Parts: sequence; C-alpha cells; structure tokens
Amino acid sequence: MSSNILLALDTSTRLAGIALYDGDRGLLSEFSWHSANRHTVELVPQIAHVLDQAGISVADLRAVAVALGPGSFTGLRVALSVAKGLAVSSGLTLLGVPTLDAVAYPHQGQSLPIVALVQAGRGRVCWARYTPGQAGPGPQGTYMLSTVSDLAGAIAHPTLFAGELMASDRATLAGRLEENAIFLTPARTMRRPGFLAEIAWSRLEVGDADDPATLSPIYLHQPAEPHAAGAPAIPQGGSLP
Repeated sequence: MSSNILLALDTSTRLAGIALYDGDRGLLSEFSWHSANRHTVELVPQIAHVLDQAGISVADLRAVAVALGPGSFTGLRVALSVAKGLAVSSGLTLLGVPTLDAVAYPHQGQSLPIVALVQAGRGRVCWARYTPGQAGPGPQGTYMLSTVSDLAGAIAHPTLFAGELMASDRATLAGRLEENAIFLTPARTMRRPGFLAEIAWSRLEVGDADDPATLSPIYLHQPAEPHAAGAPAIPQGGSLP
C-alpha cells in the first residue's frame, strides 16, 4: 500500500466528516454525519471504520488534515486533538485548514461573491466573504460572528450563500435581500471533508506543514467556561487500526 494518503478530519460543528485522499487516485473515501455533540466518542470509531473499509491502516498514511474553525469550541478541539495525536505518534505531516475555506472552495470558480458560513448556535452564524473567481482559498477580510439578520445587513450586492443554512435562515436572507440572496440546494452547498482534504493536499504537495505544538483552532470569542488543558490526543471511544 502506498504511503501517499491523507486523512482529513472535520468536527467544526454538528456536521462532522472524514475523508481519505490519495495523491494518485484523488478522493478515496468520504463520510459525513450529523452528531448530537458526541464528537468525542464518535470520531475515533468512525475513523477506524473508514480506514478499515478502504483497507488502509495508520501506517499507510502520509499526512493528516484538520478543520480549524471557526466553529464549536468543543467540536474543534476533538478533531484537532486526534489529528495532533496521529501526527506525533505516527510521524504524519499535520495540515490545518480553516473550515470556511472548505465551504467556499467548490464555489470559487463562479462569478458571484461568496459568503461561506457555519452554524454557531443561539441564532448566530460564523461567516466570511470570498472573492469570485479566486484561484485559491482564503477569505476577503476577517471571520465574523453575527445573527443572520445582521449578516443580511452587511450585504449590498448579489451574493452566493454557501454552507450551513437552516430553512429559517434562508427565509430571513431572502426576505431582507430579495434578489441579492443567491442560494443553491442544501446538498450542493454542504461542507464536505473531501474539499478539506483536497485543499490540504495542495499544501502538502508544495511542502507545507503545521507544527503540532503551535497549531490552534480559530475561535471568534472566548468560551463561556475554560476547558482543561492537555486534552487527550485520542478521545475515548475506540482505537485506530
């Protein structure tokens, strides 16, 4: 088995995902699921299942990529802890990718400005603007945290909205923005771990890597309660093949 395979992990929100990406064959496997905030006990067993189904072990991997957020405080820590644990214990290259970059990535070839977003709870969304026709990932400006209504107030031109939108969010944006709010179907704007993997692979090809000691999640504000330091490298719930 070639050691030219990247494992991608995303637990930024309740929509979690895992992908395997091969430098020669492209996307090998992709799995997404909605978690009821049970990432800690679900992620490692799901990784083990994806690897087993593909006939791959950790020893066959070259790199591990992880979505950095913005997103859920606890969710982000779960995937990052697992990714760092795999990188350190198995000598894998570690690559962090902003979550909203993966949302915007498949839409950047069209002509409209893009707002990529994820749910942040309590009626809020994390979002960023992306330039139309942009050659690579990276937002135009900063990451934002706001209500959907406040987001609508920041839009003045026709814009494609991509990512996690509730039906009520779409209704709010359509009501406020009218023809300036452009939507695709939920399946076409879903955040996919395969895109996270592809962005990370493009960095790996040019020799980029992140330091497990310093790579951190993207938080837009401080958590309400401090989390204990030294999160486990691999949360409970399973072992990897």
